[in-house]
Amino acid sequence: MENYNSMSKSMKKYEVVMGLEVHVELATESKLFCSCSAKFGAGANENVCPACAGMPGMPAVVNKKAVELGIAAAIVTNSQITETMTFDKKNYFYPDLPTGYQITQLYAPICRNGWVDIETGAGKKKITLKQIHIEEDAGKLVHDGRTGTTLVDFNRTSVPLTEIVSNPDFRTAEEVVAYLEKLRSLLSFAGVSDCKMQEGSMRCDVNISVRETGSEQLGTRTEIKNMNSLRAIVRAIEYESQRHIEALETGCEVLVQETRRWDDNKGESFSMRGKENATDYRYFPNPELMPVVISEEWIAEVRNRLPESAQDKFARMTEQMGLSEYDSKIITGSKNLAAIFDKTVARINKPKDVVNWITVDLLSIAKGDNKGEDDIDIDCEKFAALISLVDSSVINRTIGKELLVKVLEEKIDPESYVKEHQLGNITDTGFLENLVCEVLTEFDKSVQEYRDGNQKVFGFLVGQIMRKAEKKADPKAVNELLRKMLD
Repeated sequence: MENYNSMSKSMKKYEVVMGLEVHVELATESKLFCSCSAKFGAGANENVCPACAGMPGMPAVVNKKAVELGIAAAIVTNSQITETMTFDKKNYFYPDLPTGYQITQLYAPICRNGWVDIETGAGKKKITLKQIHIEEDAGKLVHDGRTGTTLVDFNRTSVPLTEIVSNPDFRTAEEVVAYLEKLRSLLSFAGVSDCKMQEGSMRCDVNISVRETGSEQLGTRTEIKNMNSLRAIVRAIEYESQRHIEALETGCEVLVQETRRWDDNKGESFSMRGKENATDYRYFPNPELMPVVISEEWIAEVRNRLPESAQDKFARMTEQMGLSEYDSKIITGSKNLAAIFDKTVARINKPKDVVNWITVDLLSIAKGDNKGEDDIDIDCEKFAALISLVDSSVINRTIGKELLVKVLEEKIDPESYVKEHQLGNITDTGFLENLVCEVLTEFDKSVQEYRDGNQKVFGFLVGQIMRKAEKKADPKAVNELLRKMLD
């Protein structure tokens, strides 16, 4: 990026310094302090009770599952787990915060001093973490442009979050993206969260400042709030770093510590409010919630329940299954794809065939339907049966691709469907020979072109035979017959 370590008009070089606060919704069934559903997608204010609506006298009760997921997050980020964690109240007024305070952790968060390794084009780098703490989410404001009104949906209020606070270790947008992708992999494979940025279950605040290269003193810091798109995060960093550099160079703007909102349509950031310090929030220990003791036995229990990590799965695929690093990276880039791969291989033990069907065909269909990797929903038993039908030459791959769409969209049983619609490969050699003869007679000019050295014509002739066979012929048998008769 031009902004980083770049030379300005005055020949000064600047360095961008960033730290991230990543909010990740925990994969619990219920909210952090009540039994309301924490699931995404419910109707407005459907999952609200007196407790999460902030009614007086409603006691908060800690969700044990949320604490266990916090422990899992600490384990996969190499963090030091606090022996006795506590909850605190963070006081501020906002329309979607019904109590006027947020229950969070300041004095004794669940863990501190972790680290995550990332890799970019510049090589490997260790990103250090200040802490991870558990807190409740706020609600959601819904702005109606037609009426000029703002509505409040409290469904998200008190949904459990972990906030992962890094140290200011980032220098480029590439590092930020690599870190967020690594976090998403670590946390989703561990079952901590689904980390779906498009649904807001993973959001990022970027704290950014600019200083002259070589200086140890940090510049004026601004915070860009609630980013939930990697593309938008990169654009916001580019814009904000350039804004800081121009302010330092020209003096046209006085930089102040503030919170800013990113407008991705306009490609600009806008001031929201002055950036608060810890004293502005008037933190104090929550007297209604008892301290939570996290024993070594409890940590060991959570550790033993952790599923296979993306890194371990990648090693197993490349070293034990003989798959390419490229294919293995695609599969382990999504927890959903990895689950589809494992479940399918468990039913048909042909990893190379399965990974080929996933990376070539399944992802192509999903892309055509504007679906992401995590949105693919397929019955792996039927998927395995389909792959087996092609592998055993009961049907050819062309028919198999068409049936894959039906398995996804219509949930058909491939074996029954092939029988009912008579889609099996034509195995009658005499019948195939007649088709080949028909095509050679019909396209005698193409036959002559082939014999004159034009090898491309061969594929055309195969296509004509397959058309006459209504795609039901075995391509391998057709190729062998055609070449034999041509030669």
